[in-house]
Amino acid sequence: MASGRRRIAIAAATLALAVPFAVGCSAVDKALDCVQTADDVAESATDLQRAVEKAGDDPLAADEALDAIEENLGEIGDKADDADVEKAVDHLETAVGNVRDSIKSGDSTPDVSPVVDATGELTKACKP
Repeated sequence: MASGRRRIAIAAATLALAVPFAVGCSAVDKALDCVQTADDVAESATDLQRAVEKAGDDPLAADEALDAIEENLGEIGDKADDADVEKAVDHLETAVGNVRDSIKSGDSTPDVSPVVDATGELTKACKP
């Protein structure tokens, strides 16, 4: 009977040690997902800068870059449970919307610096 209690005690101790580790890994996994997606957003922001610089050559490139940023932001927004990440996503969504509105209004060289700044904010917020 003592052997049975000992096995239960060992199993309980193992479980008690494993649960925080599993939760910790989950948090790290989420942070890494966030960092990866933030890197994708940064790449899209760079594409947006290039597209705006060459707007005369390919007017659809800026729109495609904005779409890519919004898609990546959707991924982060779905996974984010951190207030700083959510705030950065909101800032970036606003900046992207402003650039899109400028382009629709006929501005062939909209200011994309708020997008770049918000991308940096997102990258910082996603650091594990």
